[in-house]
Amino acid sequence: MQNRYAIIVAGGSGSRMKSNLPKQFLLLDGKPVAMHTLERFANAEHKLQLILVLHPDMFAFWEELCEKHDFQTPHIVISGGETRFQSVRNGVRYIAEQQHQFLDNTLIAIHDAARPIITSETIDACFEQTVLYAATVLAVPSTNSIRLGNEVENKAVEREKVWIIQTPQTFQGHILYQAFQQEEIPSFTDDASVVEKLGYSIHLIPGDHRNIKITFPEDISIAQFYLKTLTN
Repeated sequence: MQNRYAIIVAGGSGSRMKSNLPKQFLLLDGKPVAMHTLERFANAEHKLQLILVLHPDMFAFWEELCEKHDFQTPHIVISGGETRFQSVRNGVRYIAEQQHQFLDNTLIAIHDAARPIITSETIDACFEQTVLYAATVLAVPSTNSIRLGNEVENKAVEREKVWIIQTPQTFQGHILYQAFQQEEIPSFTDDASVVEKLGYSIHLIPGDHRNIKITFPEDISIAQFYLKTLTN
């Protein structure tokens, strides 16, 4: 039986939300966004060990929220870093410690806490595909025309070849651990780019356009609408 973990990254500042409260703590249907996200992973078919990565300054506040909302979903809270790379690395190192550095039989998903509209079926599919492939990423095809460049010099690209990346991004544990031994560089824009730097191919899994990342104030209303469409 494989050990399966989900690292839920919740270290954002919420600066684009025009709110002093980070977006993962804003209320969605009367409950903080991050709680919805954790519940989606807790409902996956295979039991997952959930790790919530928070800024240390938010630990006490999260405890207060859990008590206020009677949040009982089992999870571990660990400290994040200054960047997403550092936060995920902390999560991977925690798992490695729990597994005594033996990660050959471990699968690890990394997901944004601010993506609460994720179905349990999609989560299960990500893990099942990662049994077959070393590194998988949820993605949706672009529905818009795409141009690369700047305002003056730009060029159209084939839309059919453009994918919009989502999370979870799921990896075989020993590969992810090896990847996060690398030094952080600017080209590490997501977890897949860290693994790709080692020479591994990234397998794309068709995603769900409802799986939005709450970034702007209007996204809460959109997520509220999508929440009603989830079947479990």
